[in-house]
Amino acid sequence: MLKPAAFALRGFLVIFGAIVLALSVTLAKQQVIGSPPAETSFFSFAGAFGLIASAIAILAIFVEQVPRVGVIAVDTLASLFYLAGAIALTVALKPVSSCTSSSDEARSERFVNKLLNGGCKHSGKDLICPNAGSDIADETWPEALGKGTGVWANAYARARDLVGQMTLEERANITRGFTVPDNVCAGNTGSVPRLDWPGLCLHDAGNGVRATDLVTSFPSALHVGASWDRNLTYQRGLYMGKEFKAKGVNVLLGPNAGPLGRTPLGGRNWEGFSVDPYLSGQLVAESIVGHQDAGVIATLKHLIGNEQETYRRPYFGVEAVSANIDDKTLHEYYLWPFMDGVKAGTASVMCSYNRINNTYGCMNSKLMNGVLKTELGFEGFVMLDWNAQHDVFSSNAGLDMVMPSGGSFGTNLTDAVENGTISASRVTDMATRIVAAWYLAGQDGNNFPKPGIGMKNLTEPHDPVDARIPESRAVVMEGAIAGHVLVKNSNALPFRSNPIMLSVFGYDATVPSTKNTDTLFQLGYTSSPEMGQAVQGTQKHFDQAARGGTIVTGGRAGANAPSYITDPLSSIQHRARVDGTWVNWDLTSFDPDVNGASDACLVFINAIATEAWDRDGTHDDFSDGLILNVASKCSNTIVVVHTAGIRLVDQWIEHPNITATIIAHLPGQDSGEALVKLLYGEAGFSGKLPYTLARNESDYSVYKPCGLTSPSDKDPQCDFTEGVYVDYRDFDDKNISPRYEFGFGLSYTAFTYSSLSIRSLKGLSDTAGEKYISSTDDELWEIVAEVEAKITNVGSVEGAEVAQLYLGIPNSPPKQLRGFDKTQLLSPKESSTVHFELTRRDFSIWDVVAQAWNVQTGNYTVWLGASSRDIRLIGNIEV
Repeated sequence: MLKPAAFALRGFLVIFGAIVLALSVTLAKQQVIGSPPAETSFFSFAGAFGLIASAIAILAIFVEQVPRVGVIAVDTLASLFYLAGAIALTVALKPVSSCTSSSDEARSERFVNKLLNGGCKHSGKDLICPNAGSDIADETWPEALGKGTGVWANAYARARDLVGQMTLEERANITRGFTVPDNVCAGNTGSVPRLDWPGLCLHDAGNGVRATDLVTSFPSALHVGASWDRNLTYQRGLYMGKEFKAKGVNVLLGPNAGPLGRTPLGGRNWEGFSVDPYLSGQLVAESIVGHQDAGVIATLKHLIGNEQETYRRPYFGVEAVSANIDDKTLHEYYLWPFMDGVKAGTASVMCSYNRINNTYGCMNSKLMNGVLKTELGFEGFVMLDWNAQHDVFSSNAGLDMVMPSGGSFGTNLTDAVENGTISASRVTDMATRIVAAWYLAGQDGNNFPKPGIGMKNLTEPHDPVDARIPESRAVVMEGAIAGHVLVKNSNALPFRSNPIMLSVFGYDATVPSTKNTDTLFQLGYTSSPEMGQAVQGTQKHFDQAARGGTIVTGGRAGANAPSYITDPLSSIQHRARVDGTWVNWDLTSFDPDVNGASDACLVFINAIATEAWDRDGTHDDFSDGLILNVASKCSNTIVVVHTAGIRLVDQWIEHPNITATIIAHLPGQDSGEALVKLLYGEAGFSGKLPYTLARNESDYSVYKPCGLTSPSDKDPQCDFTEGVYVDYRDFDDKNISPRYEFGFGLSYTAFTYSSLSIRSLKGLSDTAGEKYISSTDDELWEIVAEVEAKITNVGSVEGAEVAQLYLGIPNSPPKQLRGFDKTQLLSPKESSTVHFELTRRDFSIWDVVAQAWNVQTGNYTVWLGASSRDIRLIGNIEV
């Protein structure tokens, strides 16, 4: 009985040994994304132990002459080998699971995501990777190490010298956040006092300095997007950056390249410039150059797919939503403005809260190491969005800095170096990237004030730092004017003569009841007090109308701090005092009385949006009803909509008594005065919509944010199956008639387009269909075509026009924006030539197999016009 039993036991050991060996070899060959390089040796040891144990077991079975004592010794030795193999395998697997989310499926998700090159999508319980390219494992990504070339060369040389003098603990210290008692910066890094490195103050955000005093409320990014004005965008970025610098803020947490606005309900769409990646990318680049010319570090955010606030972070046992984006869509749409930002020299990039293809953004080696640092050649540092999902091995995945505290870095990072799971060279690279950004922005020596010097607790006695710059006032006012878009005008505007009587209605016409030092002020909720009570992560439904007063910004991180607010009613009254106009107002009634002698009735409504929650809709019944009630009693009703995103107007826009409608967006502190200049014709409308206004919600290819599929679902998935067909691209493809198309905006004058000239330069056709170009190749950015046209003001007043160039790329949406040029103010009968330079990138598509850009052969239609639907001139380029 003993011999068969012993034989069976050893036979089991042979099988077990084979399994251990096979598993170890498989794992060693297919290193899971995010795994430290040391795992390979662990796996190899486990396989070796299993192999030796298997050999001994086989020997014990077939060698009958082995004495009984020898058999016992061999069995004991085999058992010890198996135990060692099991321990090694456990150690090997542990960092893999810790590199993922907290769900039980985390390791398997991470393993599958290793294959993502083209991106995967969920189909039921299966993960399908239609565009997967070559197998990309997380080795050490040597290509992702900072190289310090080009404009970064001097900054890197100096950073390497300084970091080379730091201890490991000091290097780790500057990669994490600390609470500093003498400032209220959103984040502070550690410092290195013995080397006189002061650390960094990081603060919100891309629309102006938030939650402090003596700064400016600039027009928000969406408002700037509606201006389509590169120069104004640069000037705004420059003066905003100077205010951050004066306050001692080293790192300005903006601009936003994501969200772009996949869903019109996105709570943070107003923080970005446009739903179109080209327009957004151009203005992102101008902002970054402006910020860094002012001497602060710009932060391009959020990488990537952060297209909704719903389930953006893991809360209450539910994972953050996974934005499942295929590789082509990633490169041609969502990554496009990030490419422009990196090309412009952004010194920092912020990773996103959400998951991308089931891996958290700040743990995603493919995105941070592979796409950002290797493919795009990013030389700056990647920072964690505040308290985003990460662990110590996120450093191997490409994360360089955690905020606002130590998170999983700090002593965890130094311990990981000492136990060999993270290399000391990686920590050196992290510190070097951070210090190089500091040098690149020129913050060394006496060039920069003490970090956080102007960021004080406003409720305590403090010496205020006035960061405002008198020279910026004209830019702030011009920017406020430029982002207003006139979408309807039945000869109602501008006022032909000074009105005798004006009637003003609506909650948005006046200032909020408070603007002080409280949370409402700090988070931009002064007009929506109920938002100030909400707790992040909880499901809340807010009134889409901020009925507490006019809005000049949206909510939370992207909010800014106005020195004052010139609201519409007070600005109208100031003008009325000069002109002798009688003004009536009722800002509370849903169905107000109207003085029958009114020359015009102005109705002010709004639509608010905030970080942390998506909007519930794109219009509200109270505001729509108010407009209709006033219009029923006033034959000259003018509607003004301040909005933090798309606000539909079809409930009332065709009413015969509604004679004019202005989409006023978020103008900043000069809101009312800018509007009055437009109403009275002292300034002209030149703004254009940076998105499409649909007739119905159902017209958008994506309307609502993604959610859970059932009460038990803990793993929200969001498949970007629409690809690049978002907003006007989808409307054009499906031939859907919008209410007001992308790029639309009326003027007080009229323009003609003529003399189209298209010149294809040498090189465009030479490599078409054959050559594949990487994202960092200078050839991709070469100008390969030039287009010109003449714009003439044929109206009776001066005005500026935004000419827009759309390109028809084979096997792509019908039209894609690839150029815009805003004329100077043109007098009646005056002409100006608009000029467009098209790069090879503008003609290219992303090849998911070659993992490079390629220009296809074929016919490329060139459309030039006043909007995406108002095309005035057509030409073509044959490639």
